Amino acid sequence: MADELDQLVEKLNKALGREIISIVLYGSGAVGDRNEKFSDYNVLCVLTRIDPELLGAAETVFRWWRTHGNPSPLLLTRHEVETSTDCFAIEFEDIKQNHRVLYGEDVVSSLTIDRCFFRAQVEHDLRAKLLRLRQKSAGILSDRDGLCRLLADSVSTFCVLFRHALILHGVDAPAKKREVIERAHERFGIDAAPFEALLDQREARKGSKAIDPVPVLSAYLNEIGKVIEAVDVLDKAVLDKAIPDKARAGQEENRP
Repeated sequence: MADELDQLVEKLNKALGREIISIVLYGSGAVGDRNEKFSDYNVLCVLTRIDPELLGAAETVFRWWRTHGNPSPLLLTRHEVETSTDCFAIEFEDIKQNHRVLYGEDVVSSLTIDRCFFRAQVEHDLRAKLLRLRQKSAGILSDRDGLCRLLADSVSTFCVLFRHALILHGVDAPAKKREVIERAHERFGIDAAPFEALLDQREARKGSKAIDPVPVLSAYLNEIGKVIEAVDVLDKAVLDKAIPDKARAGQEENRP
């Protein structure tokens, strides 16, 4: 990890030079919860300006980074970072709480995320991902291996969204997936079993033959619905009473 990221920082510096304000690693790679099979390294690069000249200068670096199985870094100006937290509330909350500065300034720790925009996006994304899961499941329900793969691929996304649901409820929200599920069980009363089974499969602790995907899907959908309801009932007054700084304190201590 360190070697790959060091190379990226070096190549970006050679390509973009003084235009770089910050290079930030975020997501599972920043908190030691990365799975080699399913996860990649997510990087935010904050620049003084973004234009075709700089995009052209970064092209070979981005192409090299993608050959290592990673998505191209996000490119934003400082102004865009500071003014986009309303429309990308989840994304910036996630970056803010789970990141490592690889180079330059820490431009995300001081960001303020509006609770109303945050709540709306969490509910929207939970419902959208649930609808998409139903659609995809309906097309492959008789395909045991395909359904197993679909469920295993989806569980990471729901863990992320559950963590944000916990933050909205003012709960200390851990970064690691299994800890998120445990905390969601405590707070929302969900059954952790389907999530743990899918995480076992995702992490190659059990093969696809170890679970019967249709019953797992049934329980999985039901428990996701419980978290959606817990987010849906939150109103502005509740959000104003939440204590986000306290909820984040544990994450600050665990940050690498």
